[in-house]
Amino acid sequence: MNSRTAFRSMLFVLVCALLVGPRPVSADASHARIIRLSFVQGDVRFSRDTHGDPLNDDKALWEAGVLNLPVRQGYVLATDHGRAEVEFENGAMAFLSENTVLEFYDLSIEDGARTTRLILRQGTASFSVSSAKGDYFSVTGGDFTAEVTGRAAFRVDNFDDGSTVDVSRGHITVAHKRDSTPLEKGQALSMAAGQDSVQVSEANAPDDFDRWASGRVDSVTTATSASMRYANSPGYSSGFGDLYTYGSWFSAGGYGYGWRPYGVGLGWSPFDSGGWGFDPSFGWSFFGSAPWGWLPYHYGSWIFDPGFGWAWLPGGFGYGGYGTWRGATGTWVRSRNGALGVVPVHPLDARGKTPINMARGVMPVRNGALGVATPVGADEKWKVLKSAPRESLKSNITVATAPTRVTRSVSADNASTGRFASGQLATGSSEVAGKRTVRVGATAQPKTVPSRGPATPSARATAPQRRPINPPSVPRSTTAVRGGANGTAGGNSGGGRGVPSGASSRPSSSTGSAPRSSTGGGRPH
Repeated sequence: MNSRTAFRSMLFVLVCALLVGPRPVSADASHARIIRLSFVQGDVRFSRDTHGDPLNDDKALWEAGVLNLPVRQGYVLATDHGRAEVEFENGAMAFLSENTVLEFYDLSIEDGARTTRLILRQGTASFSVSSAKGDYFSVTGGDFTAEVTGRAAFRVDNFDDGSTVDVSRGHITVAHKRDSTPLEKGQALSMAAGQDSVQVSEANAPDDFDRWASGRVDSVTTATSASMRYANSPGYSSGFGDLYTYGSWFSAGGYGYGWRPYGVGLGWSPFDSGGWGFDPSFGWSFFGSAPWGWLPYHYGSWIFDPGFGWAWLPGGFGYGGYGTWRGATGTWVRSRNGALGVVPVHPLDARGKTPINMARGVMPVRNGALGVATPVGADEKWKVLKSAPRESLKSNITVATAPTRVTRSVSADNASTGRFASGQLATGSSEVAGKRTVRVGATAQPKTVPSRGPATPSARATAPQRRPINPPSVPRSTTAVRGGANGTAGGNSGGGRGVPSGASSRPSSSTGSAPRSSTGGGRPH
């Protein structure tokens, strides 16, 4: 056998091995979802990767919530005397009322479809959801889970002796154990703690919190529609509304449309206002202190126009309408003498090559913060870094106290609002709640319809005598392992730990921490 024949034989064997080998996991499965804390009012705090009930985790570190904070799977948001808003990639929104604790139990993505599973540990939260085909969105409150696969708006109240869900738009399904109850606009469902029966009735009249949340949805939706005319981003909308409200678009020649914030002069430069925070999953990230400080600092790129100064370009929304999430839209560089700095990303930058915007100078890192851009000499040599060392910056996020567990229940004293309040109500008693009468422990049985997902973990803070509910399974059946891009279980995808079809994407109890993501990939928000 000559060498040419031997080479052909080896090539044939390799091709056969590739054809019969395992199929690679979709690249999109490696994209971790990172969403945004889009509104902060009063006392708002967060914690990463708590174990079990975050209100009972003495080892959890709580920090002050800041505007435009990146939120990933495993985070917990809590309010005291304050309110918070979270905006998802496609414009879905979550609103937290006072004394509320919301856990982001599962934020995963597979083949372009998003799975969102939240746990309302205590308090009141409203949700506006616009799910695309294949998406799954659920909120567990008490012993039931509200599931959405389309467009809907609903509110969940979860307190010690019972939980309610009110639907103000669209349709949802409320799952409890093996039963499901469909609800439509204008309907509400109530359930007493530890009981299997539910009561379906007319929804409560809107209160101040409902009107605030509805107003936020309307204003953000209107502004987003106006701003999306300037960007080709069919699958991502989070943050575009702020660009319309707080800045202006202009033609940037061959780059398409550029954007600049109102009220800044030629001397303004990116990263002038905001702070830094470190997360072990994705490293250092920048959060702009202005309301618009989300999109320009995590997606797209920057150019310097002599007539306008620095402008942001909404590029980078690639495959499936999504681009790669960045901790900051800047390239880290280090000089020969060890100096560290940042250069705003240019749309024509090549990976590992000298940043084009370096001609405008380098923003040096001094005393843990960025300084004013300084010119770079022609003979200076700078090396491009993949990321900033952990010790290079100082976090602007401060430590906060843990949230307080609030004991609340249905109260006849609060009948005028129809909401839960301080006090106690024995099982079997009733409350006239505005336009509805709620009988706790009523015998009404839910309609049995197919549920999108199995029972979710109980969000009840008390009643330890009750049987714990197993964590939810992945709602979509999948033949591929959910994990890292290399196809291994438990990969650093941030999209749920690698599990076979039908198995839970979290540990068998809700005490496990969320998987970490090293890629930082995800959809803009």
